[in-house]
Amino acid sequence: MNIHRVDARDLPDLWFQAVHDILDNGRRFTIDRGSYSGQTRLEYDYFVGHVHFPGSQPLLPDIPPSCGIPSPVEEAYIYGGKGYERSYIEYLMTGEKAPGESYTYGERLTKARIGGNKLDWWRQANAEIIDKRDVDGKIVFEADGKLYINQIEWVIDTYRRFGTRNNQMVLQVAHPSDVCLVDPPCLRSIDTRIQDGTLHFVVYFRSWDLWGGMPANLAGIQNLKEYMAAAIDVKDGEMIVESKGLHLYGYAEELANLRCLRD
Repeated sequence: MNIHRVDARDLPDLWFQAVHDILDNGRRFTIDRGSYSGQTRLEYDYFVGHVHFPGSQPLLPDIPPSCGIPSPVEEAYIYGGKGYERSYIEYLMTGEKAPGESYTYGERLTKARIGGNKLDWWRQANAEIIDKRDVDGKIVFEADGKLYINQIEWVIDTYRRFGTRNNQMVLQVAHPSDVCLVDPPCLRSIDTRIQDGTLHFVVYFRSWDLWGGMPANLAGIQNLKEYMAAAIDVKDGEMIVESKGLHLYGYAEELANLRCLRD
């Protein structure tokens, strides 16, 4: 397998380099299952991107007018606006789930149920296994007779209470039972690290749409990082992103060639 690495200044730079390079370094596959089954896509064997200043504005790609193509992501899609009932920020950072949605990233991040043995240990206050905290309605809360954790607020609280040298603070999106879903979450985890008074994210996607998915996802995740850094009272830092399935669908390949000024 070829591990393709990109060193980028900001998020638009990461996106452009990834789009440009996949035209030469991606392998063409026929999709056997999942989104766009039966069609082809260009895909990296494994992709790693290091973004030094992900908070640098703008967060979304710049498309020169001479290219004659629309931006892959509208700003209103990220922050809310005409034509969008829910912003991507809400999808990522709140527990709202619309009818027909099997999950949202926000539900996984802000409404993680405590159940099974964990709930038993929680009720027993077994301090050797469980870090039990008060049901405060923000970090730990009850709904419909069940107990939930807001992972975002839990991580913030843990860093504030116990210090920054901690390798346990991973925001988990994936569940083992996701394997039975027809379309399991693409985002699997957001790992966190505070170093030199700065919050950094390490983000992993199992599968990742390069053209529109990457810029939307990372703009939202950058907003999440800024929120957490401010709440912890540290600086906003870098981002490392990884995927074993970063890809460009066939319909977007022509757009990619136009953006990269290729015939």
